[in-house]
Amino acid sequence: MKCAMYYNNRDIRVEEIPVPSIGADELLVQMHACGICGSDVLEWYRIKKAPLVLGHEMTGEIVEVGNNVKRYKAGDRVFVSHHVPCNTCHYCLNGHHTVCDTLRKTNFDPGGFAEFIRVPGINVDRGVFLLPHEISYEEGTFIEPLACVLRGQKTAHLQPGQTVFIIGGGIAGLLHLKLARALGASSVVVTDIHEKRLVFAEQSGAKAAILANDTIPQQLKEVNNGRLADMVIVAAGAIEALHMAWKTVDRGGTVLIFAPPEPGIDIALPLYDIWHDGITITTSYAGSPLDIREAIELIRSKNIIVKDMITHRFPLAKAGEGFCLVEKAQDSIKVIIEA
Repeated sequence: MKCAMYYNNRDIRVEEIPVPSIGADELLVQMHACGICGSDVLEWYRIKKAPLVLGHEMTGEIVEVGNNVKRYKAGDRVFVSHHVPCNTCHYCLNGHHTVCDTLRKTNFDPGGFAEFIRVPGINVDRGVFLLPHEISYEEGTFIEPLACVLRGQKTAHLQPGQTVFIIGGGIAGLLHLKLARALGASSVVVTDIHEKRLVFAEQSGAKAAILANDTIPQQLKEVNNGRLADMVIVAAGAIEALHMAWKTVDRGGTVLIFAPPEPGIDIALPLYDIWHDGITITTSYAGSPLDIREAIELIRSKNIIVKDMITHRFPLAKAGEGFCLVEKAQDSIKVIIEA
């Protein structure tokens, strides 16, 4: 079968590898669509494991079922979660499924950018979700990123009527925008360094879209009735984004650090101001099975429209072109690889 083998962001090779054999508790899924995640082009994160087949925002059709699998059958349309928790450890039992050791070790084989994927037994047990007929394969590629965004806003305790400021207008930032509006935020403002992304933000319902510069706090006040934001969501990994968060969150507000900075980066915090102004700082990583189920329903019910964020589609043979677009982060929002 063909796969897109990752060596680095500018070296994605279409290679032939064997179709995986499945065991009695496993599934073989034919990939129909797989989104390129922003984390797929974090070279500092990915290259240490290269070469490998990436892709975790995958939907497809079951083509082979292990003898012990009873819940699924050949022909089922599915979304498959690559990371799944154990559900029994200290962290899972306390609601912290995404820091579970099992979740951080599990994956499917070889990755979503391949024609066929073997789904291990533990993923079959708690990471395979039937795709409702209302959700296309393409729309299903948004399930995983939306689940991550949903968990982030739940962790940050977004409340109806709050104002939200999103730093970073890529796919994560736009999903945060759409979800915040769906959950009752009174207004959402987005900033980014690329003007085209600001156009997407306005089309997606942002009250205002501000080009990143040194006057952002003042511009935010001008469009937010003289106030800073109740919640600031950092959806860009740049250090400048974190520094901007402290300048744009209002008293009593919350900063959600959603996008990861590179390991080893330390930053100075205005701790007195954070303490004095009652600022809460929280983080979020990945999504749990419950978040995935909720994300599926949000997409199925059309409470969150995702299809309008798809800007590019490529066949597996041109996956490298897709990676280049996502890495540049200028002319694309969602890039999908199709088989």
